[in-house]
Amino acid sequence: MISRDAFAGKTFVLRIDREILTQTTTLGEDLGFLIERGIRPIVVAPTSDVARGYVRALNRHTNIAVGLSGADAGLLPASGNETIGRVQTGILATLLSVGYVPVIEPTALGIGGNDVELAADDVAAAIGGATSAARAFFFHEAGGVFDPQTLDVIAELTPAEALALAERDDLDPQLRAAVRAAARGVRAGVNAAQILDGRIAHATIVEFLTSRHLGTQVTGAIYTGGVA
Repeated sequence: MISRDAFAGKTFVLRIDREILTQTTTLGEDLGFLIERGIRPIVVAPTSDVARGYVRALNRHTNIAVGLSGADAGLLPASGNETIGRVQTGILATLLSVGYVPVIEPTALGIGGNDVELAADDVAAAIGGATSAARAFFFHEAGGVFDPQTLDVIAELTPAEALALAERDDLDPQLRAAVRAAARGVRAGVNAAQILDGRIAHATIVEFLTSRHLGTQVTGAIYTGGVA
């Protein structure tokens, strides 16, 4: 078992999926659990509508969720076409320090003041790197990446291995995007990133309580199985 103080003061970034609004999950309970133990969760939604819906869903039971767009406090400035400039983390630090959960829409502030739509996976990777997150979670119903040779879930990948796997044509495009973002997040400063099924009960706190990893984790470790 991992010490309960191991992640105190650390940031967790969670890129949720649309199913979070249509299925019963333990995520809301898990977020409260993390906050009570000094962990600072940031939620990234797949669309603006899901972000706003999830803020409402959380705040029906607690008053901890605050919705943010990329324009708020210049959080996510656009840099070129659908790319992210330097993340401005001030508003996140302020909210996290007093126990709120930022729920972020995948939009950036365009040069002309307009909203620029972004890929949620890229937003999660960028925010995870900018906040030196201890963990970044990417929800996907596949629950991880399967080894093409053994058909088992791959437990760990290096960023380089993950980027190679993200080129596989047999993977779901959304899973490929999550794997790619997990690798980029780790390279940007996230300690470890995981692709997992967010519908699993208490999936986001398994990491906190035990040494077990759900799904596929991208870290500096070396995976020795096939990645063809």
